[in-house]
Amino acid sequence: MGVEGFPKCIKYLLFFCNFIFWLSGGVILGVALWLRHDEQTSNLLMLQFEGNPAPTTFYVSVYILIAVGALMMLVGFLGCYGAIQESQCLLGTFFACLTILFAGEVAAGIWGFINRDTISKELITFYDAAYDKAISDPKSKQAATSVLKVFHKTLDCCGKSDYLDVHKEVSDLCQKPSAGLDKPANCHTRLQELFFNKVFLIGVSAVVVTVIMIFEMIFSMVLCCAIHNSQSY
Repeated sequence: MGVEGFPKCIKYLLFFCNFIFWLSGGVILGVALWLRHDEQTSNLLMLQFEGNPAPTTFYVSVYILIAVGALMMLVGFLGCYGAIQESQCLLGTFFACLTILFAGEVAAGIWGFINRDTISKELITFYDAAYDKAISDPKSKQAATSVLKVFHKTLDCCGKSDYLDVHKEVSDLCQKPSAGLDKPANCHTRLQELFFNKVFLIGVSAVVVTVIMIFEMIFSMVLCCAIHNSQSY
């Protein structure tokens, strides 16, 4: 005997939420893959200087997002099927998977909040190391200028700060300023803007997913209890 009345509404509401959850998983997976292969970030994070690769902390959050997106699609399908079949076993498994995902989301959110400035700071340090070597170390000059050229071309920037004059050795590597500007923006600001926008996108995705998951956990438990009660009668 299937559920009737209000539990039946919960059943179809849970199915609808799971369908949205499944679609959200696909969207998040797509966004994560775009962030992983975005030309700007790829150009910068694939650089090497004196045998040291560019910091890849940003990719850690992207890989977590890819895993979350794939799991969301799988769990969303499980929830849809469990709701339509009115299966306590599938709904219980769905609830357990949601709980694990929710815990992972919270942990990732805390890690992301703590390290929200780490990504840009690491790349700023990487840029500064190449900048200093380009103007002070003839042996490393060629490798350093290659790194600086990629930064300047990718971000349309030049130099460390607006308050410091760009050294002649570095200014020759800079792009021409955009129309209406006297000089390109400094690379510190460009790096902060680039990764702030991308980390913000990741944060918004995580918040949306967390809200959906909370409602789904509530609906799945209500439906599971309703199925149990209907079978008792």
